[in-house]
This record gives sequence, structure tokens and C-alpha cells, in this order.
Amino acid sequence: MTSLEASAAAAHGAVRFLGTRRAYWRLLIRGALLLMVTLGIYRFWLATDVRRFLWANTEVAGETLEYTGTPFELLIGFLMAVAILIPVYAGFFLAALGLGTIGQLSGVIAFAALGVLGQYAVYRARRYRLTRTIYRGLRFHQSGSAWAFALRAVLWWIASALTFGLAYPFQLASLERYKMRNTYYGDLTGHFAGSGLRLLLRGLPMWLAVVAPFALTVGAFIVAVDWKALGDALSAGGDDIMSRIEGSNPALAGVIAFAMLMAGTAVTLAALLYPAFQALVLRWWMSGLRFGELSMTSTLRMRHVYGAYVRFLWYGLLFCIVMAVLGTVALVALGLVAGGGQTGNAGEIAATGLLLVGYVIVALGFSTIYRATVLLSLWQLGMESLQLSALSALDRVKAGGAPSSALGEGLADALNVGGY
Repeated sequence: MTSLEASAAAAHGAVRFLGTRRAYWRLLIRGALLLMVTLGIYRFWLATDVRRFLWANTEVAGETLEYTGTPFELLIGFLMAVAILIPVYAGFFLAALGLGTIGQLSGVIAFAALGVLGQYAVYRARRYRLTRTIYRGLRFHQSGSAWAFALRAVLWWIASALTFGLAYPFQLASLERYKMRNTYYGDLTGHFAGSGLRLLLRGLPMWLAVVAPFALTVGAFIVAVDWKALGDALSAGGDDIMSRIEGSNPALAGVIAFAMLMAGTAVTLAALLYPAFQALVLRWWMSGLRFGELSMTSTLRMRHVYGAYVRFLWYGLLFCIVMAVLGTVALVALGLVAGGGQTGNAGEIAATGLLLVGYVIVALGFSTIYRATVLLSLWQLGMESLQLSALSALDRVKAGGAPSSALGEGLADALNVGGY
């Protein structure tokens, strides 16, 4: 794009991504190697490099974003989070050793407490990232209560689970409204205009396609099973309970086979439809973002998201072939060195070490491929699909907000609920 075209795009509110996929690959490959050498400690530096790359190469109306966070902030935040979580985990462990009711319920209590803490960390991590994001010399920032958001999020997750996912669009809309009305660019207040009902109606065919096989399975069980005979077999007890159940319900084996087939069908459909659902949600979310009079509209296409996943599968297949060849060569070489199969303790240790190194390489390899294909594509496609209107609202913004602590980011990292 020429400078004249770039100026025209900026004037019309276009968003561009300036980075190259090759540069991002180099950044991630170097990061993966350093992660392996430093036993994971380099991830704070890698996360910072990734954000700086993405922010600096995202141009909004002719101006790029700037990320001002540092890896040392992430490291300190993580250490603070570990110092908080160790006593928490120790308390749950000691409670589990008790013989009382609390000890028996410690697993449920721990799951609920960590769920609330995880949502708290998500909100605090978002606050940290916003206060490290600069545009036109002005800082984004976030107010609001992280605990209030966490409680709201947990209650919505319960509602979504009880409704088999039907409440999920309303959950997204409610949580985004809370986040955005507490989000600011300088002194410009944000809000969210997306409708949960609209998202539900658009995603309902996908939900029906995934849930229908399970509904058919439940219907088949209700029709085919003799529930009275099943109850009698269960109440009788004994060692031959399974044979009695099968004898009293001759159609049970066929129903179980049908249930396995339907479960496989549902999982396959969920995997095939996930990119479409991801594109739908991302387009809906971006089109609902507002800052004062400034509004956004996304034209993200599903086929482009599917293209990102196809690219991931292709690179993943090539990576598997390379790793299979290298693994076979390494095992053959290890066998020859060990002396024709007469391996002692040293050989067993070497084989275990080789498998461990192979596992680490495979894990880092797939993580790198996924980041360089799917995640980068989603960022680029999402940004370049945006159109901004009422850009003049940005000219009247005044500075506001202050840098936030990295504790939330550290908690999100420690609880594995972090993101960009």
C-alpha cells in the first residue's frame, strides 16, 4: 500500500496490521528455544516480545499502538502470585486430610474458590494490559471491582452449564458490558452494544447440530431400556449384576453402541464448527465495542478463520513427520550405543531423558505453530476487518489513568487463565 493509500485508509477509519508472518515465526522459534534452555523462565520475556510485536504492528487510523510492559513486571507479578497461592493450596491439602465434613468437601470448595480466583485474575490481568497500552500518547485504563466481576462470571458459568450452553451468549454480553463500562481511553468511557439474543440466534444452528446427537441418545435410552427391569436388577445386587442387566434389557448393547456413535458425531461436529463459532463471536464482539461516539464494525469472514486452522493442521502434520523421523533415528542410535539391546541403568536413564526432551520439543513445537498460524491470523484478520466511525471523538480525549500492578497478570499466568 502506497503512502497515499495509507493516508486514505487512515482517514476512513481503517485498521491495518503491518507485521510479517516471517518475523513473527522468528520471534516465536527463538522464544521456544530459550524457553527450553531456561526451563520456562523465558516466558515472561517471550510474552512481552509478542505483545510488543502485535501492538507495534497494529495501526489504527494512521497511528500504531504501543505496549510499555516489561518482562520484569511479569516475573515479579508471577512471584507475588505464587506467594499467595502456596498457602491457599496448602490449606486445601490440609483440609483434605481431615476426617470431617469440610475435609470431604475440600475438593469442591477448592474448585469453587479457584474458579472465583481465576476470574478475578482475568479481570486484573486485563487491567494491567490496558494500562500498558498507549495510543497517540494516551493510556487505556480500567476501573471496577475485580471481585464483583469474578462473582458475576462464576454465576454466569453456572447458568451456562445448567442450560447446556444456551445462556453463554448472554453471559458474554453481560461480562463485556461490565468490562467495557469500566474501560477508558484517557477520559473517554467505553461501553458495549452487543446483544446476547442476537448472538444466540446466530449460533443456535451450531448448538443444535452439536446437541442433537446427545438428545437422540437420551431418547434412545428412554425408549429402548426397560426401566423397571433395570431397577429390579440394580436392587437385587450381587456379583452378576451386569449379566442380569443385560439379560433383562437385550436392546441395551445396541443403545450403548448408538450412544458411542452419537458421541463421536457430536465431538466431530463440535471440532468442525468451532472455527465458525469463533469467527461469529469475534465479529459480534468487535462490532459491539464503543468509546464515546466512536463505534466499530467488523466484516470478519468465517472462511478466513477456517483458513487459519487449515494452515495450523498442515504445519502440524509436517512437524509430526519431522519429529517421527528424528525420533526414530534417535532411538536407533541409542539402541546401537547401548550395545544391541543390552541396556543397563544408564541406557534406561538415557531413554527416559530422550523421551522427556522429545515431549518438551513436541509441546513447544505445537504451541509455536498454533501461535504463528491461528492466533496471529485471528489478530490480523480481526484488526483488518475493523472499520471505525466518528474518529473525531479521539481528538478531544484527555489523559487519564495510571499503571496497574502486575499481580493480576501473575495470577492469570499461575492459574493458566492468561491471554494476550
